[in-house]
Formats: sequence, structure tokens, C-alpha cells
Amino acid sequence: MIEPNWMSVLPPLLAIILAIITRQVILSLSVGIWIGYCLLGAVNPIAGIGLAIEGIIYVFNDAGDTRVIVFTIVVGGLIATIEQVGGVRGFIHLLENRSWVNNAVRAKWLAYCTGIFIFIESNITLLIAGAISRPLFDRYKISREKLAYIIDSTSAPICIMIPLNAWGAVILTLLSSSEIEEPISVFMLAIPFNFYPISAIVVAAIVIWKNIDIGPMKAAQERTEQGEFLWPNATPMVDPSILSQEQETKEDDRARFMLVPILVMVLAMPSFLLITGNGDMAAGSGSTSVLWSVLLALLATWILVLQKKRATIDKLMQVFLKGAGGLLPVAMILLFALALGDVANLLGTGVFVAGVVQESIPSALLLPLLFLCSGFIAFSIGSSWGTFAIMIPLTIQIALSLDLSPSLFLAAVLSGSIFGDHASPISDTTVVASMASATDHIDHVRTQLPYALISGAIATFGFLAVSILAF
Repeated sequence: MIEPNWMSVLPPLLAIILAIITRQVILSLSVGIWIGYCLLGAVNPIAGIGLAIEGIIYVFNDAGDTRVIVFTIVVGGLIATIEQVGGVRGFIHLLENRSWVNNAVRAKWLAYCTGIFIFIESNITLLIAGAISRPLFDRYKISREKLAYIIDSTSAPICIMIPLNAWGAVILTLLSSSEIEEPISVFMLAIPFNFYPISAIVVAAIVIWKNIDIGPMKAAQERTEQGEFLWPNATPMVDPSILSQEQETKEDDRARFMLVPILVMVLAMPSFLLITGNGDMAAGSGSTSVLWSVLLALLATWILVLQKKRATIDKLMQVFLKGAGGLLPVAMILLFALALGDVANLLGTGVFVAGVVQESIPSALLLPLLFLCSGFIAFSIGSSWGTFAIMIPLTIQIALSLDLSPSLFLAAVLSGSIFGDHASPISDTTVVASMASATDHIDHVRTQLPYALISGAIATFGFLAVSILAF
């Protein structure tokens, strides 16, 4: 590690600026890594390329980092398998046969609860909730924009607070790479302070309970009540993968193909944390636990499918590989983020920024500024995960250098990332919410924004209050 100076800020700063300008997170991270190793080795740009490549390869020297990268790929295969073998269709069929929904209010609560309880991954949450609820929303003349808002408010905000899915695994890995000795404890302590996700979930519940329609959402609801599902010239976003879920349910589609893997993961995660921590869950290996949990869930799915002769091993393997490939970009972002975090640690970026912050920014403003800064980055690049990759390593270094609670700093970054992602028109979750609801994308963004801003204001004041009390 060299003596920290102003140049140590250049790698993450350039990564942030390039990500905002180009919206290419992997490219931006790679430039930051390259600049970092040029500075670290005091070499020319050509030699720096070689050092940067070696720095990326060096990530695999850490078994924990490697496990989570593998986990990210495996969970993509698990999601694809559940969809392909009819787990989603079976779950929808189960709900329809039970006749649990027979009015508009129950239809909205169904969409809300589906988002709460299906937390494997944000996009599959959106697709399942949309496929289940959209016909009911149309039947009871509830605007599709309201459906998009409800499912968008209960996908990523729920996933961000669960340690046993892909979101939790990525966050735990970024914490581990930032010299946090007990990442599970830091993550768990941050959950109560995730003010934006919590406020978004609560506000959505109040909106359903009190039937609150604000601004553009009120106009959309009035239009729907008149029998018009979309505005004139609106373009509904309907993806083929969603339409496939609306096909007639096959006789051998079963809800258990989706529910059993989820249950296995829920039960396996704390069990493996206890095993790897020798009886102490907080000391357990998060990367080992999430990897073995998802592998066990995948095994359970395969056993169920093969037992019911729903597919052959060859077919299951093809589906797994296709699904794994679907999350390869996420694994790449994680890999490059870990490499950037490594070079930033060597350059002492966090130590330098912490010194500047301590001298120039009142401690009471630290958490609100981190929240708003993370929100701006996520809004600009349309990716909460990309924002995690850039901000978590830097933020944790600052917290440790100032001897302040890393959990509070983590909560500010996570909340800001979800806020920006929730409000951004270029976010993948926002786009998928529009597709799952078969509504115009810009109409979804317009109608959701007032609610997101309300939750964002609540979160900002929450972090301000905590900063004043804690620091």
C-alpha cells in the first residue's frame, strides 16, 4: 500500500464518471482498475494493462470471492430451471384454483404479498407477480400502472434485505473484500437502517390500504375505470418470456417445483452458517453458505423433476447452462468490482477520503450525503448492483478509517442504490416491472416517481436523524 494522496481517488472517481456517461458498468470498472494499477506500479499505460489483467485474475485467489461468483452463475441456472419445469405456472394455477382473490383490494394485496414472499431474485419476483396479478387487475379495473408500482416496490426493496439470495451474496462478498471480519453481522445490523427499502414497502402497503392515487397515478386509475387499460399511443412492454407464462397450465406443472427450492434455501442458509461458524451463525462463512444453499436447492429441484419425469437430465443440463449464461453479466460486474476494490485498498483510497471527509463535512451529514450520492449514481447508470460495486468498498474504507459504524454506512449506500434504481427509467428492474405489467414504460416511471420521492424524503430524514444521534 502506498502513501494515500489525491491520486488514490482517481480509480473509483473515473469509474463513477464513466459509468454515468456511458452506462457501461463493466467497461467503467475496467478503466478504474487499469488507472489504479498504473498509479500503484508507477508504470506506463501499456504496462498498466498487464498489471490490471493480473489484478482481475488475482481475485480468484480468494476462495470466498470465487464462491460467490460461482453462486451468481448457479442461481441463474436455478431460476431458469424453476421457470422451465412449470414451477411458476403451477404456483399461478394453485392461486387461481383456491379462489383467494375475488375483489380489487385482494388483487392488490396478492401482487404485494407475492413480491414479499418470492425473494429469489428481483426480476423473477416481478415476472411472477405480474403474471399472477395482471389478469386480475384488468378484471377489477385497477390500473396497470398501479400494478407496476406495487410489484416494483416489493421486488428489489425486499431482495436487498435478504442475505440468502444473489443480492445478499454480492453484498457479503463486497464487505469481505473490504476487510470486514464479520460481514454477516454487518449486513444484518444494517437491515433496520435500510430506510428507503423499508419506507418503499410501507408506503406501498399504505397506498393499497387507503387506496391512495397521486398525480399521474390518479389519472391512470380514472382512465382504467372507463375501460381503457392504456393511454392512446401508449406502447405496452410485453416480453416473450412473460407471454410464455400465460400459456395454458400443463397437467404436470406443480407449485412445488418453485416452493420447495425456496424452502430449501431458506432452511439451508442458517444451517450452513451454523456449520461453517462452528455453532456461531455470525462467524459463519456467508460465501460458503449461500453457494451450498443454492446448490442444495438446485439438487432438490432436479430430484423433484426427475421423480415426476418432467424432464431428462440432458434437458435439465441445457436449461441450467442457458440460465447460468443469463447471469454471466452480473458475475462479470462482481469480478471487476472486487478487482477495483483490491486496487483501491492498496492505494489507500478510503484512508485519504476519510481524512478529507473528517476535515470538511459535518458528521451529521455523512449518511444523508452517502444516501443521495448513491441514489444519483444508481439513477444515472440504471443499476443498483453497479452502484454497490463502486460505492460499498469505498464507503466501508471510510467508515473503518473514521472508526464509525460500517453497518450504518452500508445501509446508506444500499438504500441510495435502491432509491436511484427505483426511480431510474433505464433501470432493468423498472423495465421488467413495465413488461410484467404490460404497461407503457414511461407511464410506469411517471406514475411511480411521486411515491419514490416520498419514500426517498423519508429515508433522507431518517439518515439525518441517525447521523445526529449516532455521530
